[in-house]
Amino acid sequence: MLLPHPVIDSLTPDQVTMWEATFSPEAGGQRRPAVEEGIWRRTQDPANAEQSGWSEDSTGRRRVVHYRLHYGLDRTQPVDRLVLEELYLYVSWLAPAAEVTAHRRDLAEWLNAGGWRPVSGQDNVFRRGDLHVTVAEHAVHPQDERASRDTPTGFTSLDVTIQSEDYSLTRAARNLPWDVLAGGMRVKEQRGTPTYATDLSGLLDHLPFVVEAGCGTSIEAGIPPLHWLHEVYRVTARAGNELTQGYAFTLAPGDDILVREVLTDTARKVEDMVSMFRSVVLAEPTAAHHALKALHDAGHMVGPVATHNFDRLFAKAGLEEAFMRRYDQRIPYMPFPPEAKALLVVGLHADRRNVEARARDLGLPVFYLDTEGLTENGVYKPYLIEGAREGDVVVRSEAIPALLRLCTLLGVDLPANAT
Repeated sequence: MLLPHPVIDSLTPDQVTMWEATFSPEAGGQRRPAVEEGIWRRTQDPANAEQSGWSEDSTGRRRVVHYRLHYGLDRTQPVDRLVLEELYLYVSWLAPAAEVTAHRRDLAEWLNAGGWRPVSGQDNVFRRGDLHVTVAEHAVHPQDERASRDTPTGFTSLDVTIQSEDYSLTRAARNLPWDVLAGGMRVKEQRGTPTYATDLSGLLDHLPFVVEAGCGTSIEAGIPPLHWLHEVYRVTARAGNELTQGYAFTLAPGDDILVREVLTDTARKVEDMVSMFRSVVLAEPTAAHHALKALHDAGHMVGPVATHNFDRLFAKAGLEEAFMRRYDQRIPYMPFPPEAKALLVVGLHADRRNVEARARDLGLPVFYLDTEGLTENGVYKPYLIEGAREGDVVVRSEAIPALLRLCTLLGVDLPANAT
């Protein structure tokens, strides 16, 4: 596996300009939009017994996944291309010692099958091309020792780190998934009884409004939903990640095929890993994004868009973004302009960053634009807004028709290319 790895082999001049305007360090403010990062920590707990397989006699398993992919422009070729510059993937299991021992035998077979070679003078370190693999077993995991967490009797930990040569993380970055773990499981909001409406005409009595956006507008732009990443990183047991121990979460090392895929078919798996970011870069703002820009320009919408998405689609449409996605579970700053009279939440299931809670504290009514359902692996499932409550208004609709209708109600014209 050689780096840099091509993600988009030939960029047009317009795409290069877009990259520099929306994904370069200068364009991202305090965040790094060219770094894709994800963390999942799955544990067995009575609160997630159905998904984790928890019972009085079966408890203590854990799986942590942390990845960081660094992208950039490669200008060494005749045509600029988008490339993966650095790769970091960390997987940690806590499981019965016998399962860890068996998994180490599996790892040895996969390393051999994938053509990985031991690094001279370094125990349990292997390389292939520009990638290194480190395998570390712990009777007591250093992060458990750091957090004073007990290790279940008869359990051991196994860490596998796959990273590009000479890649290094700060201590804070290495500790991040474990700090998230220490924060405990997220407590779901309590849903109340919101009012349902056929359109957003109720907003006309509460202008101007602030917008918070989830992945709904991104899905409309052709970007895969979050569960695509769940499948790439084998977070839950789905097709291709067969279940042998009855866990909906992937928790047993023997059920976990992510590392096997990376070690035995590296190039193909890396293609899976970069596919989300490729779609993000290629995606264009939809009529929903352009409608919000027109509403902002007309003064009906104020402030930046509070977004949980790393796709930069609102920035591409010319809107300022307030990036809400944080793994440390701290509450990011969200500016509510003093003239704001309402909050419009578009395509977001749960108020993980307390934007809606803060709006309510300010006395702002909350409007939701959401289909309250999703199609996952070809199956439609109801997916109610988690924390909608009395006094809130829910419009069950996709974003594009509802926002175009709102523009019509307000007499706001859209650019010719926006529809």
